[in-house]
Amino acid sequence: MKGERTRQSILERAVDLASIDGLEGLTIGRLAEELGMSKSGLFAHFGSKEELQLATISAASQRYVTEIFGPALKQPRGYPRLVAICDAWLSYVRRGVFPGGCFFAAASFEFDSRPGPVRELVRRMMDDWIGALEKAIRMAQDEGHLEPDVDPAQLAFELNSLFFGANFALYLRNDTAALEKAERAVRARLESLRTATVPMRGR
Repeated sequence: MKGERTRQSILERAVDLASIDGLEGLTIGRLAEELGMSKSGLFAHFGSKEELQLATISAASQRYVTEIFGPALKQPRGYPRLVAICDAWLSYVRRGVFPGGCFFAAASFEFDSRPGPVRELVRRMMDDWIGALEKAIRMAQDEGHLEPDVDPAQLAFELNSLFFGANFALYLRNDTAALEKAERAVRARLESLRTATVPMRGR
């Protein structure tokens, strides 16, 4: 149990470092220095840089799911839950849950053209995220809250594009209004598809 707690503590710091320096910037030596540990001590938990990267992605995914879907699942299914997922994504970036911005936006851009296990895990995590958005959209349709001719895959693509665009504008262009712009765009898009059977704000 102690070994597992130590590993989790290491990964929490690794996630924060990787969100700032990138997964390629995350090395056992760099992490050992940050934690005041020996390299050999870290090798006992992670036998290679790639193993450390993969474990860090998995740990980041757990944080991501907790921060976004934890609050959203408390909302009624359908349109309110879909809006809550969108609000939670913007909130988690606004609150700096990952100090370098959205971990998976950064990892996606960093590894989109680099074949290998790290890219495949990032891709799988992103597929799960897009799939969750599509599921929330379909549930809103099932509840009669969204127009039935809405294509869930298309709408999920649009929403994620707004999210990642906001992250880019905030962290690369220092656009302090990026999240507010994204929130307005998300609201406008969802409201344009909302039926009359759900309250205006979906809360």
